[in-house]
Amino acid sequence: MEEVAAESAPVERVSEIAEMTRALAGAVTGHDVADVMTAHMASLFDAKGVGVWAHEDGRALLMGSAGYSKESLRRFEGVRITELPSSAQSFIEGTLAFVSSAEEFIARYPAIADLPAATGIQAWAILPLVASGRTVGGACVGYGLPHSFDSEERTLLTAMSGMVAQALERARLYDAEHRRAQKLQRGLLPRHLPTLPAVTTAARYQPACDGTDAGGDWYDVIPLSAEQVALVVGDVMGHGVSEAVAMGRLRTAGRTLADLEQPLDELFFHLNEVVSGLGDGFYATCLCIVYDPVSRMCQAITAGHPPPVILRPDGTSYFPDLPVNPPLGAATPPFDTAEFSLPDGTTIALYTDGLVESGGLDIDEGMGRLAHCLRPARSGSSSDPDPGSDPGPGPGSGSTESATETPDALCDRVIAGLLPDRGSLSDDSALLVARTHALAAEDISCLRLQNDPTAAGQARRHVRAQLTAWGLDEVIMTTELVVSELVSNVVRHARGPITLRLLRGRTLVCEVADASPVMPRIRRAADTDEGGRGLQLIAAVSSRWGARYTASGKCIWTEQPLPAGALGA
Repeated sequence: MEEVAAESAPVERVSEIAEMTRALAGAVTGHDVADVMTAHMASLFDAKGVGVWAHEDGRALLMGSAGYSKESLRRFEGVRITELPSSAQSFIEGTLAFVSSAEEFIARYPAIADLPAATGIQAWAILPLVASGRTVGGACVGYGLPHSFDSEERTLLTAMSGMVAQALERARLYDAEHRRAQKLQRGLLPRHLPTLPAVTTAARYQPACDGTDAGGDWYDVIPLSAEQVALVVGDVMGHGVSEAVAMGRLRTAGRTLADLEQPLDELFFHLNEVVSGLGDGFYATCLCIVYDPVSRMCQAITAGHPPPVILRPDGTSYFPDLPVNPPLGAATPPFDTAEFSLPDGTTIALYTDGLVESGGLDIDEGMGRLAHCLRPARSGSSSDPDPGSDPGPGPGSGSTESATETPDALCDRVIAGLLPDRGSLSDDSALLVARTHALAAEDISCLRLQNDPTAAGQARRHVRAQLTAWGLDEVIMTTELVVSELVSNVVRHARGPITLRLLRGRTLVCEVADASPVMPRIRRAADTDEGGRGLQLIAAVSSRWGARYTASGKCIWTEQPLPAGALGA
């Protein structure tokens, strides 16, 4: 029997070497390579422990270990190799050595003489990991008893370390490319979401893990005039640097067009032009929702993107029925939009398909699971909503707990529920959650004015009375000046009726709406001109101003910072 075992040992070793070779060929990251080495080298050489280091910018990075206490090896993690004592340097660098006993180890490496006792290792094979003539790391194979290394074993250990080195170098290139792709992706997404009175927001982005390419998923929260806010999520189809750059261009274009107060369907018309101009093969889906905290109305438009989940304050949820538009780059305008109202404290979740199609789910099943994850645990609803249904604004049987859970907590719960294994994602995913906050009635003031010479005086009196009631005496004079100029311009150059609206939010917003579609523009007035300086004056005394089209004409708005400590600041 011993003779049979002796004859089969070389065959088994060859089989194990072949298996390790196949495993190294499939290893993608540096940690994958280390896992293969620690898993196979110990059994291949009847060793007690294996440790693998990579060298990165002159530092030692522990990629993986087995059979050693974590404390014994992690003390080398991240240290600069040249700062170690010389004997410790040769150990970490992987200077080739075969050490047969603990005594020999202590004599050779006095700076780390405690290592045999700390690890229980009595014999060591110290192996350099050399690829293309360059040392990329080091490895140590340890034995629990003193061990004599014969020439065959030394040759095989050295050969195996060469295989590992080649795999590690390839994996390090992958790791570097993956880090660059992720850095590019993160740089194109918002670093921080704005703090706004209309919504409380949170977002999560999970990159795909099966390649080095950056993805095209994005999200954004864009402040608009009159405390409105645009919630955006989109996905450029495909993966790669060009798709990530296309995503960055779309996000920038969307913010620019939103700042110009473009109507939502016109904004999507221009975004479609941007994608079409990128060439054949570029397509993107996009969903945008504009929320108005004064009217509590939402205007929404989707280009090939799945609808949002609407979670009411009572804990019930639904998917609004939005008109179907083709993806950007394949659409033929005009784009159809939808409007719907939301109760105060509603939660809106926007997402990309990678979130709801993970783990082999079809999109309808994934959307149902998303809605289930958003609802509070004690919600009375027992089934997921139909992704295409809208049960309307009626009351539900759910719990009001959903309104007390922060968007951050909801994001964490959704990611944990839908992406439990984030190490094997095949597609990027983005999630944007927003909780709405309607502007209180006492923070809104409206006045209708006739188009006659007395309108400016009436507007000034209304401003003085309202700002006094709000305790904003410090900005009364400036606001009177702004409102007087805007109303007088309507009387001179536009047509009524005139609507003056004051909003107290993060800033003081003054709006003057009229029935003329002609937009104002700043012009350079000559020294002898008696007029033409009104908008220059408004721009000088306001922190921000602009104009937007309305259903009946246009609206010119200004923003002024509120005094410190003022309600709503």
